[in-house]
Amino acid sequence: MVSSPIPVAIVIPVLNEAGQLHALLDYLKPVQSQVVFVDGGSSDETRRQCEHTGFRVIESPSGRARQMNHGAAQVEADFIWFLHADCMPPGNAIESIQQAAKEGYSWGRFNVRLTGTAFIYRVIEHMMNWRSCVTQVATGDQGIFISRELFTGIGGFPDLPLMEDIAVSKLLRQHSRGACIRSALSVSSRRWEERGAWRTIVQMWWLRWRYFFGADPAQLHRQYYAE
Repeated sequence: MVSSPIPVAIVIPVLNEAGQLHALLDYLKPVQSQVVFVDGGSSDETRRQCEHTGFRVIESPSGRARQMNHGAAQVEADFIWFLHADCMPPGNAIESIQQAAKEGYSWGRFNVRLTGTAFIYRVIEHMMNWRSCVTQVATGDQGIFISRELFTGIGGFPDLPLMEDIAVSKLLRQHSRGACIRSALSVSSRRWEERGAWRTIVQMWWLRWRYFFGADPAQLHRQYYAE
C-alpha cells in the first residue's frame, strides 16, 4: 500500500519585499501545499502582489521570529517550511522534505546557492553549507523545515529581533540531528553586494561571536541595521 505524501506547509515572513517576490511567487503557484505569507507591516506592494497571485496574507507585528511563529499557528500540515522572500527553492524541494521525514528526520535545512557570480560567493556558500551541516546550526536563508510536533515542543522560534535562526537551531539540535539536503536554494546575494562581501562576512561572524558570549540581540539588531 502506497502511503500518502506527508503534508508540508510553507510560511514566508515578508516586509517591503515587493522587488524580490516575483520569482518565488511564480515558483509557488503550482505547489500543492498550504502557503501563508506573514506581513510585518509593509508599506510597498508586497501584500497586493501576494494576494493578486492568490496566496493568503496575514498580518503580524514585525520581526521574523514573531512573523514565523504567527504563520506557523495558522497552518495545519505535519511539517512547516520557513522560507525567505528572496529565495528560489529547487524543483524537488517538497519531495526532499517528505523524503527526509520518511527517513526519520524531524527537522532540517537545504544547501544554498548565492546569486552573485563572483568566485567569492562560491566560497561563501560552500562554507555556509559545510558549517551548518557540521555544527547543526542553520540560517534562515537555508529554508529550515520542522515537524509541527517538534516546533510546538520547543516553543517555536525564540522571540529575538536577530539571531532567531541560530537560537532555534540550538534548540533543534538538542532534540535530534537535522537533515542536510544537498539540493540548493538560490538565495539573493544582495546583502553581500550592498555592503561588500568581506565586510559582511566579518560583520556576521562578529555579531554571532558576540551573541554566543551573551550580547543582547536587540543591541545586535540595532547595530546590524544601522550600518
